[in-house]
Amino acid sequence: MFQQAFALLIIVFFLTRLVKQRQTNQITRNEGILWLIFWLLAALAIIFIKTIDQVVAALGFSGSGINFLLYIAIMILFYFIFKMRLKIVKIEKEITNITRTVALKPEKK
Repeated sequence: MFQQAFALLIIVFFLTRLVKQRQTNQITRNEGILWLIFWLLAALAIIFIKTIDQVVAALGFSGSGINFLLYIAIMILFYFIFKMRLKIVKIEKEITNITRTVALKPEKK
């Protein structure tokens, strides 16, 4: 129970930081909504961890619900890393094309 309360306290801290960052326009409205949804889902997962344990057991998985959530989180992180890598490759190609265009452009006198 202490661990759940501590985790919820940390989430409240992150939510207050999120509100401050949104008020100072350090993040966009859409980013703020995305992070708000993320932290609220995390809080719900912590609050209903016993129910998640029961659902995971009913589905035939061994282990606890927190392990299942950790596996899902790792898969999502790897997916985001993959998507970020694709964006980086695209940006690198665009930079190469821009550099090539500027280098081959005739000099004005």
